[in-house]
Amino acid sequence: METLHATRDPAAIRRTAEALHKLQTRPWRVMEVCGGQTHAIIKYGLPELLPAGLTLIHGPGCPVCVTPAAHIDMAIELTRRRDVILCSFGDMLRVPGNGGDLLGARASGGDVRIVYSPMDALALAEQNPQREVVFFGVGFETTAPANAMAVLQAARRGVGNFSLLAAHVLVPPAMEAILQHPDCGIDAFLAAGHVCAVMGYTAYHPLAERYGVPIVVTGFEPLDILQGLFLAVGQLERGEARVENQYRRAVTEGGNRPAQDVVTEIFQVVERRWRGLGELPASGLGLRPAYAAHDAQLRFGLAEPAEPAAGVCLAGQVLQGRVQPPECPAFGGDCTPEHPLGAPMVSSEGACAAYYRYRPHERRTAAAGQGAHG
Repeated sequence: METLHATRDPAAIRRTAEALHKLQTRPWRVMEVCGGQTHAIIKYGLPELLPAGLTLIHGPGCPVCVTPAAHIDMAIELTRRRDVILCSFGDMLRVPGNGGDLLGARASGGDVRIVYSPMDALALAEQNPQREVVFFGVGFETTAPANAMAVLQAARRGVGNFSLLAAHVLVPPAMEAILQHPDCGIDAFLAAGHVCAVMGYTAYHPLAERYGVPIVVTGFEPLDILQGLFLAVGQLERGEARVENQYRRAVTEGGNRPAQDVVTEIFQVVERRWRGLGELPASGLGLRPAYAAHDAQLRFGLAEPAEPAAGVCLAGQVLQGRVQPPECPAFGGDCTPEHPLGAPMVSSEGACAAYYRYRPHERRTAAAGQGAHG
C-alpha cells in the first residue's frame, strides 16, 4: 500500500510532469507497448499533463487484442465437439472471430468455462477423464510460464485428456515490425514491466542499438509512466538510444530464470499471426514436438482459417499505433463495449475500451462525426 500511494502521489506526479516540460525542447512520439500502460495513461489523464509536443502512441500490447480471429475460430470449432470442455479467461469470451465469439458459442450449447488459471483447467481434466479439456492459452511472455507449467504437470501426471490451444506471442518481434514500417515515426518505447519481470530486458538491447530508439521499462502507475517518459525524452534530447529500467522494484535485467526455464522446456519459438500486424516470423510460442500430445491444434486437426478482410473497424491500425481510437469511423457508434467490432474494444486494456470509458467527450465527438457522414 505504501508503494501504491507513492506511485500515485499528486505532488510527485506534478513535479515529474513539470520536470518533463522543462526537459523537452523538440516534439517526440513515444509508444507505450502494453495495454496496461495504455489503460493507466487514459484513466489518469496523463496526456493532459504532458508537454504539447510529446505524443503518446498506443501499441499492440493487449494480449486479448492481438489474438487473431483465426485462433478464436479454432476455439469455437472445438466447442462444437460434445466431448470437449473449452476453458478460457473471461475476457476472451467476447473477442470477435470471423463468425462470432466464444460467448455466442456457449449460448449455442458449447461447454465453455471461465477459469482463473491453466492449473484450474488441468484439475478439471483430472476430474473429467471421459472428456477432453482444452485451455485456450493466450498472452505475452507474462502468461507463458503458467501455461507451460500446466502442460508440464499434465505430462508428468499422465493426464492425457488435457491440451493447450496455444496463441502466445512475443513482444520484441512486434516492436521490430513496427519499427520496420516505412511510416513508423516512433521515437522511443515504454516497455511493459510485467513482461520484463519474467523475461528480463536483454532482448531489447539489439532493438535500441539497431533502430536508434530509447526503450524504457516502466511499471503501470501514473508516476511510473511519467518517470519512464522523463527517461525516454532525456535520452532523445541527448541523442542517446539505450535500454533503461524505471521499474527496478520488480524487474532485473536477467528476469525470472526458473520461469524462463519452464517456458524453454515446453515451448519453441514459431511464426505467429497477430491481429492487426499479420504474420510475424519468430514472434510466437508453440509446443515442442515432445509435448505434441498436449497440442490441441494437432490433437484435433485444427486448420487455421484465413483472416477476414478489414471492414469499417480500424482495429488493426489502432493496434499498430497508426490511428487513435476516436479516428475510427465505428468508434462509439457501431462499435461499443457492449457490441464490439474489434478486439481493442473488448478488453479493459484495449485502447478503444479505455478511450470509450475514460474520454466520453471524444466518444460523443466521434459518434457525431459518424452521424454527419452517415
